[in-house]
Amino acid sequence: MRILAIDYGSKKCGIAVTDPLQLIAQGLETVPTHRLFDWLTAYLEKEEVSDLVVGESTQLDGSDNPIQAEIVGFERKFRKQFPGIVLHRQDEIHTSRRARESMLAMGLKKKDRRDKQRVDRIAAALILQDFMDTRR
Repeated sequence: MRILAIDYGSKKCGIAVTDPLQLIAQGLETVPTHRLFDWLTAYLEKEEVSDLVVGESTQLDGSDNPIQAEIVGFERKFRKQFPGIVLHRQDEIHTSRRARESMLAMGLKKKDRRDKQRVDRIAAALILQDFMDTRR
């Protein structure tokens, strides 16, 4: 079974997934937030997923970001719609910055590094990798 991760945003969400053995995290897609449940429904019909990891958005001082209320609403709806999938939170602090740094390290051109959808997918993969690292 796979693990999915979401870098939740008010306009779009980066999505990452593991391989079936849960060894490798990779960015999968960026989905408009208003279409997220349609995407999840379609994906979960064809892939077996045991867990969903949602990035926990906090300020540097530890307080909640304004997006946190939307994330809580998403989680409530997700639990109702997909009760068999375990939901987790993972700190997402600095994942967008780390995503841009990794894109630079990969040698991507400036134009490609400005692609916010790519940043969101990589940030989701970093959230997922951080989650997997804490479970080992």
